[in-house]
Amino acid sequence: MARGKIQIKRIENQTNRQVTYSKRRNGLFKKAHELTVLCDARVSIIMVSSTQKLHEYISPTATTKQLVDQYQKAVGVDLWSSHHEKMQEQLKKLKEVNRNLRKEIRQRMGESLNDLSYDELGFLIEDVDNSLRAIRERKVRNVEEIHRNLLLELDARGEDPHYGLVDNGGGDYNPVLGYPRVLALRFQPTQPNLHSGGGSSDLTTFALLE
Repeated sequence: MARGKIQIKRIENQTNRQVTYSKRRNGLFKKAHELTVLCDARVSIIMVSSTQKLHEYISPTATTKQLVDQYQKAVGVDLWSSHHEKMQEQLKKLKEVNRNLRKEIRQRMGESLNDLSYDELGFLIEDVDNSLRAIRERKVRNVEEIHRNLLLELDARGEDPHYGLVDNGGGDYNPVLGYPRVLALRFQPTQPNLHSGGGSSDLTTFALLE
């Protein structure tokens, strides 16, 4: 019984579409191999699926480049030259971007400033100030987060607040950003001169300045 004629249009179901692509691709490659063996032909097929997968068939007696070179000679075009020019143009743009980035880095470090106009220098100063402000704000948020975590840890452990030494782990004093390391000291209750009325001492915080 003969099969019905299949209407040639896009298969909407993705699974069916992929199955059909795989079957027909294999059939096409089989026909290409038969042409190679029966007719001593050189065949090259390049296919890209809807999922961007590359599939290729090339006759054992040839390479894709050889067939492309022969195609260019037959039709009088130079595909490699056009592609090379596009690559050179893209490379030129990337080199320009890299050169500008390197120049901007040097200027932010206080170098290569002679080429800047007064307005450009003003913009650079403003940009650096904004960057420093953002760094300071981020540093403040980090210190506040560390402080909150320390308090939560003390509450969770139920430690006596009159003993020990707590370091916020934030590193040494930064003279650029202006944020000292903060230590919380808990006074020993065995030192009566530190207490009034025999009560407990408070948790006192000191900033260690360089």
